[in-house]
Amino acid sequence: RAVAMSVSHSSRLNKLVREQYMRLPQDGRVQVTYVWIDGSGEGVRCKSRTLDKEPKSIEDVPEWNFDGSSTAQAEGSNSDMFLVPVCMFRDPFCLDPNKLVLCEVLKYNRKPAETNLRHTCKKVMDLVKDSHPWFGMEQEYTLLGINGHPYGWPDNGFPGPQGPYYCGVGADKVYGRDIVESHYKACLYAGVKICGTNAEVMPSQWEFQVGPCEGIEMGDHLWMARFILHRVCEDFGVVATLDPKPMTGNWNGAGCHTNYSTEEMRREGGLKHIEAAIEKLSKRHDYHICVYDPRGGRDNLRRLTGHHETSSILEFSAGVANRGASIRIPRQVGQDGYGYFEDRRPAANCDPYAVTEAIMRTTVLNETGVETKDYADH
Repeated sequence: RAVAMSVSHSSRLNKLVREQYMRLPQDGRVQVTYVWIDGSGEGVRCKSRTLDKEPKSIEDVPEWNFDGSSTAQAEGSNSDMFLVPVCMFRDPFCLDPNKLVLCEVLKYNRKPAETNLRHTCKKVMDLVKDSHPWFGMEQEYTLLGINGHPYGWPDNGFPGPQGPYYCGVGADKVYGRDIVESHYKACLYAGVKICGTNAEVMPSQWEFQVGPCEGIEMGDHLWMARFILHRVCEDFGVVATLDPKPMTGNWNGAGCHTNYSTEEMRREGGLKHIEAAIEKLSKRHDYHICVYDPRGGRDNLRRLTGHHETSSILEFSAGVANRGASIRIPRQVGQDGYGYFEDRRPAANCDPYAVTEAIMRTTVLNETGVETKDYADH
């Protein structure tokens, strides 16, 4: 019996007709798509314009503006917001020479918008650049039908219990691999530092990894990878949600595990620096929980239960090869005596700028307590 899939109307348009137009020459002009984070702190928006020639660097892309009252970022009476280009990628949807450009959002007075967390992250990363912080973030997400139900799940009921789905193969084990592989290729084409992907523990849940990235590059590349994911899903007519606990009950939540090291951690004898950093993190657990999801920890409250490969949100813990701890030291790192560690607390919908900034404030700038220092004048 044929099962009607819950996909969007747009995905059913004739894509061969679209290809006819996409092959038309552009006469030297270039389509640039500006991408930014909206007032929710989670959603991405985009719009496009034509440039007369291909930009060779981010400096060649002009600032632009948009209506902030339509993105929950401004009042209608004073709605113009500035788009300031910060990172440029190849466009995997319209192809070369067209570009995707990630932008910071500034308000009418040129101050950063409330959800522009890149601004302070960049200041912090500039301060700690001599420590050469490397990050790798593991972005989990769940595919939903346009009806909000996990893609591929029975219309009335649930799939079998978790177990066969993680890194699974087979039509009865994984759902939506076409989307995952298309996203992977699109990121490689764009120049995003994607480094892997796998099916996750809950059916219809997947993960991709971005890194290693140094400093501010981590947030830039993960946000663009998210934009590309949503855009690929649009073509297939399904939805990718970063909700940290999309299904209640005996199902895994979704995180954004963050792997981190400094240059001294990566050198011989680096384990003592790793342990020192973990000690600093242990004394600032509440601060990190507050910035590891967009709602001050309320989203992670649903996920960090101490079950389903998570630590408890109420307690800090660390261990070698322990996926039920706040911080995991990989077994190989414990054996080698140097390398990196993994912070397993960030939620899938975290802002990577906030996460990486917080880690640097605590482990390198030696901040304590729940307040942060303003380094604007330094």
